[in-house]
Amino acid sequence: MRSKKVYFENADGLKLAAYLDVPIDGKPRAFALFAHGFTLTKHLKSITHINRALAAKGIAVLRFDFTGLAESEGDFADTNFSSNVGDIVSAASFLEQEYEAPQILIGHSLGGAAMLVAARDIPSAKAIATIGAPCDPSHIAHIFQGREEELKQKGEIEVSVGGRPFRFKQQFLDDVSEAETCAAIHDLKRALLIFHSPVDEIVDIKHAQHIYEAARHPKSFVTLDRADHLLSQESDARYVGSVIATWAEKYVPVRELEWDSGPHAVRVRTGSSFYTEIKSGGHGLLADEPVRVGGTDRGPTPYGLLLSSLGACTGMTLRMYADRKKWPVEEINVYLNHEKIHAEDCSDCDDSVSGRIDRIERLIDVVGDLSPEQRTRLLEIADRCPVHKTLQEKVHITTKYLESEGV
Repeated sequence: MRSKKVYFENADGLKLAAYLDVPIDGKPRAFALFAHGFTLTKHLKSITHINRALAAKGIAVLRFDFTGLAESEGDFADTNFSSNVGDIVSAASFLEQEYEAPQILIGHSLGGAAMLVAARDIPSAKAIATIGAPCDPSHIAHIFQGREEELKQKGEIEVSVGGRPFRFKQQFLDDVSEAETCAAIHDLKRALLIFHSPVDEIVDIKHAQHIYEAARHPKSFVTLDRADHLLSQESDARYVGSVIATWAEKYVPVRELEWDSGPHAVRVRTGSSFYTEIKSGGHGLLADEPVRVGGTDRGPTPYGLLLSSLGACTGMTLRMYADRKKWPVEEINVYLNHEKIHAEDCSDCDDSVSGRIDRIERLIDVVGDLSPEQRTRLLEIADRCPVHKTLQEKVHITTKYLESEGV
């Protein structure tokens, strides 16, 4: 995933800061818009993890700071639920004007409730996902508990939210109490996916039940077992992103892209860690290293991918040959392992080879009613796999710098 910092103006002419997270090839197949929770910012780690999973599926995501938060202009005390809804609509308009109208809307916590209301003014949206969202924004009024009269008399008070002080005016409380989210949910007429944790201590899971009951089909609910409200565990955030990406495929037509370098073109991005994103023929893959060597073990190692390529090619080659011969092959299993060994320990290596060499052990299991002669022949055909031949031949690799393309 690559992140590009952008700015756009809201309805009041204030400049809002945002990041556009795009797939590593710089060529999004669809665009999504993300609205974070109350008093949070676009820098929330869980948002990054969710967007990374979406980018791996070719979906670009715009995440932004609401008015008065982080790098966005404006005074937070002048904002409310309605202004948040307006900021979301402005963000969608920015995407439509500068890139492409968003087809997927995602909202976390109060941002989820705002997204449900804003959706009616974003006609391009086909799929909406909420994460830990309240069904009624007046739920947030609990932060003023015991201080309502003080707010009414003074007109403005300071309240601690998440350990940080924020200024609130009476208009904020008035606005959330007047929001009509239930009507907006009922009239949504879009695919809806609801995420909520049964142990969410900020927004009770009953809110998810009310959203689900108010919405029309198609609607789905996913329980985030043992997850907290902020999705602090990276695995929970990545899970949410992966599910949204898979679910959205049913409702959002994904454009197929042409590759300038041919059908085998691959793009790879490695950031500040070993975690690596791969784009191959429009498919998203991951690579990493084990934890013991400094990685996070979220994907196979480069050598693991190499063996996977050989194994896949072997299986396909045997399947093609067996089908052509009309042999009763039901299933082909290929097991591989790689290691570095001393040449003298290689019993079938050329005598001229010395030093340490790479050895790949490949075991093949073919399921089917085959004769011994047919099995012997398939073992010979395995060595004709194109990837096998490439690995055994001298390969010329050229390396040069290439400027970034796409978004």
